[in-house]
Order: sequence, then C-alpha cells, then structure tokens
Amino acid sequence: MNTDYPHILVTNDDGVLAPGLAALAEALKAVGRVSVIAPDRNRSASGHVKTLHRPLRVDETCLANGLPALMTDGAPSDAVALGLMGLVPQPVHLVVAGINRGANVGHDLTYSGTVTAAMEGVIGGVPAFAVSLDVRASASEDYDVAAAFAAYLAHLVLDHGLPPGVLLNVNVPARASTDIQGVKVTRMGIRVYRDVLVTRKDPSGRPYYWIGGDPPTGILAEGTDFAALTQGFISVTPVQMDFTAYGLLGALESWPWDRWRAESDAWK
Repeated sequence: MNTDYPHILVTNDDGVLAPGLAALAEALKAVGRVSVIAPDRNRSASGHVKTLHRPLRVDETCLANGLPALMTDGAPSDAVALGLMGLVPQPVHLVVAGINRGANVGHDLTYSGTVTAAMEGVIGGVPAFAVSLDVRASASEDYDVAAAFAAYLAHLVLDHGLPPGVLLNVNVPARASTDIQGVKVTRMGIRVYRDVLVTRKDPSGRPYYWIGGDPPTGILAEGTDFAALTQGFISVTPVQMDFTAYGLLGALESWPWDRWRAESDAWK
C-alpha cells in the first residue's frame, strides 16, 4: 500500500495521558498525518469490547506532549471503531495501538486492550499493529526505542501491506537501542499466570474479591515472542483473526453427529 501522505489512527489502552501514547504519536508524525482517539482513563486488560448498551462520549484534549487528541469514555476498540466509522473525516490507512506499558505476549493478546484495538482496525479493513514495551513495574519508562521502531514498521506496513484479517503484535525490550539484539519474527508463546483470589469483606461484612498474585512469566520456547524478549530482541508476531483450529476439522467430522437427534430425544 503506497500513499503519498498516509493517515494513521493511533490509540492505546493506558489512557490518553499515558507517556507511551504521546511518544508513539510524535514518532508517527514523521510517517504521515496522525489522528489520536484514546480512552479517557486506563483501560488495560479491557479485551475486545464493542459498547452497544450506552452512548459513547468524545471530547477534545491534548496528549502529555501537547499534541491534540480526542478522548472517549469507551474502550480502545471503541476508539478505533469511532475513528473508522467517521469520527475522523479522512480515510484511515493504518491503525497503530500503543505504546503499552508492559509486554503483551502469548495469551495476553486475548486480554489486551492494545492488541484488540489493532484487531478492530483489521475488522474495519485497515492494516494494523500493536506495540508494547516490556517495562517492569519498578523500571523507568523510556519509550524512544519502541516509538522509533513503530515509525519504521509503519513505513514497512504501508509499503508492503498485510493480508486481510492479519495484524502484527510487536513487543520491544526495555533496553537502550545499543542493547537491542535485533528483530525476530515470532509465534505466540505461552504465558504462565500466577493469579490468586484475594477475598476481603466490606464494612457491612459482605465479601468482595480481587484477582491478585505475582506477575506472569512465560515458557522460554525458542521462536516465541516471550523467548525473543528475554533474549533482548524486538518480537514481531503475525496474528490472524481466523481462530479456526483447522487441524481438528477432520477429526470432528468423524464424530457420530448423525446420532444427535436420537440421543436428544432420550434426554427429554
């Protein structure tokens, strides 16, 4: 896809004032015209949301670096949908979500508001990618390397395009550019979650619950996003929206489906 002056729609799930969003929008200005629509607050782990049960509000605001933006009380995927359906007047050539504070690898993709915002772009027929920085809770935040790589990748995606129904999920180590080992094209790894149920009681004695526990880890299998990050590489994972388990289709066809009616009658 070649455009003389591409229009890039940018969002995130950490909220409109997050420094990663400001760094991303600033870097992408060198690639094309940037429109920002982002949640008005942190919507991390919001998943793929389509808000249908209430109206969505949108207000003008500015990013942490002063760039103009729109903020919505919807989810990141709502923000992308609003932009693609006409909230920004010009056609969008690329959707970029991020820069997320914390990696999105393996099963994180199903929870991540950042990645599912990119999915919404793909559903809308626009090439998209998500960018996350593998910064730990106690680490300082420097989004310059991730932002520079996002701008480089934006050029590549606009030049080469992506197949329909496919997005890219990018994870960048929290390292100086001189310490980055390179770029690896990877597959999704396996996250290991260490969640625990924390039960407490409110002043009236009613129980309430937190999902707590230690931060997740992952299985260091070669070729995966988690392994690449651990080795100091930028991970680029192609993700397809077709979730069909094609390898199981043949086995399922051999199941005794023709007996379902007789069995169902026996259950009544």
